[in-house]
Amino acid sequence: MLLSMTGYGRAKLPYQEKTISVEVRSLNSKYTDLRIKYPQNYREKEVELRKMVSRYAQRGKIDINIEVKSEHGDEAFGLNKSLFRRYFQELNSLATELDFPKGDMLQAILRIPNVISNEEDSMDDDEWQTLVETMNQALKNFGQYREAEGQAMEADLRERLTNITSFLKQLDPHEAERVTRLRQRLSQNLEEYLGKDKIDENRFEQEILFYLEKIDITEEKVRLEQHCKYFLEQLDLDMASKGRKLNFISQEMGREINTMGAKAYSANIQRLVVGMKDELEKVKEQVANSL
Repeated sequence: MLLSMTGYGRAKLPYQEKTISVEVRSLNSKYTDLRIKYPQNYREKEVELRKMVSRYAQRGKIDINIEVKSEHGDEAFGLNKSLFRRYFQELNSLATELDFPKGDMLQAILRIPNVISNEEDSMDDDEWQTLVETMNQALKNFGQYREAEGQAMEADLRERLTNITSFLKQLDPHEAERVTRLRQRLSQNLEEYLGKDKIDENRFEQEILFYLEKIDITEEKVRLEQHCKYFLEQLDLDMASKGRKLNFISQEMGREINTMGAKAYSANIQRLVVGMKDELEKVKEQVANSL
């Protein structure tokens, strides 16, 4: 099972004459970045809320928005008059002293934190339980969304690995053709520069073997095939978080493919290597978004 780091979940429940709604969004990130936006009177429950989310926030940038709306549209709020006066006096005095345009000072002060605050008291136990139920439902929906995204990602990854394996199997006939062509080209060049009668056949064969050994890609092919099998084995594991390990495996796959490209010395092999690189880039894109 593969989970996507991108997800969305929403839920809302009524409580007395209000509606509590919770919205959960997540994007991919190397680390856990959890941000919760909530009404002022819910501040005391922030630690408990973070613990609830921690089961889902193994990795990724997660934003949670908690809203409370009155059924009558008369959400309670209050103006902190004493704080407003202090800001106004200080800003007005500073603007006069520096001969600075005062502009729309009213709107500026109203945007300062705590000038406008919620007048509601701390939540009671019943409201807290309603919030917990709403949060759990939103997180459940969020988890289902990530599972569905993960299934689509896993199907795509398996297809990409199948394509890479297919390209890998197509290398064999081109390798034999490459050896023949290389031998003919070197022999022809030596005959042109030295003459056929001056070529030491034994020395020529030794140089051919040495050269072929340097450009042999057998080890890279074997390792790449092993990496592909290991990648698929990890996809089969029943683990929630496997993105980092899949990323490490894809990096090793990239090293083997790049080495084969450097040793190719064949247009046909190079085309197959380019095809593998293209598929691997798509694999990396998906893995970067997996949990």
